[in-house]
Amino acid sequence: MIELSDLRFSYTEGGFGLEIQRLLVPAGEKVCWVGPSGTGKTTLLHLVAGIIIPDSGRVDCCGQELTSLGDSARRDFRIANIGLVFQEFALLDYLNVIDNILLPYRINRSLRIDQTARSRASQLASAVGLGEMLSRRPSQLSQGERQRVAACRAIITEPKVVLADEPTANLDAENAARVLNLLDDYATEHHATCVVVSHDPEVTRRIKNTIDVSGFCARLQPQLAGGDKHA
Repeated sequence: MIELSDLRFSYTEGGFGLEIQRLLVPAGEKVCWVGPSGTGKTTLLHLVAGIIIPDSGRVDCCGQELTSLGDSARRDFRIANIGLVFQEFALLDYLNVIDNILLPYRINRSLRIDQTARSRASQLASAVGLGEMLSRRPSQLSQGERQRVAACRAIITEPKVVLADEPTANLDAENAARVLNLLDDYATEHHATCVVVSHDPEVTRRIKNTIDVSGFCARLQPQLAGGDKHA
């Protein structure tokens, strides 16, 4: 379960903020967060993941109040419980496809890379059309291929929560369907909570439960040119 309550957040340079009295995503729910650019969709995902913390209020995820934890504890919690698909993919150039998918195993001290993990990584890659590219580095991949690697990495450790930021933005219709099927099937099979940020009409067609984040956006003074750089 994800719950935000009495939350206020703004960037130190001013211009943008979020004000949320209560936002609840029940365990196992699939939700799409929508809204125009600059309304804080990515910022809200980062708050839920504990990458950033609010100025006030609570962020609860999987029974843990993230706002009560320090940086290191939030990072450990995130690695163990949350799968993230970043807009910029966050792949490591010196690792090939399969090792980028397995990256969470390298930074989670409770996990060990064994043949089962490698087989699962290979299966996930094949599910999104990357089965013949396991030895390639990110520099040898297209934007869409990198995005598919990031989607596989998000669920390799079977997290309780998946947060996906525009996971189909660089994909054609066929590969977008592969990624959406991957995330949807995973969430259904594992009763995982799945939050997707997207402008893609196909995503909102498939995920009926949508929340317009623009209702939480507060414009502060002085307003910055260009709006929310994180949304």
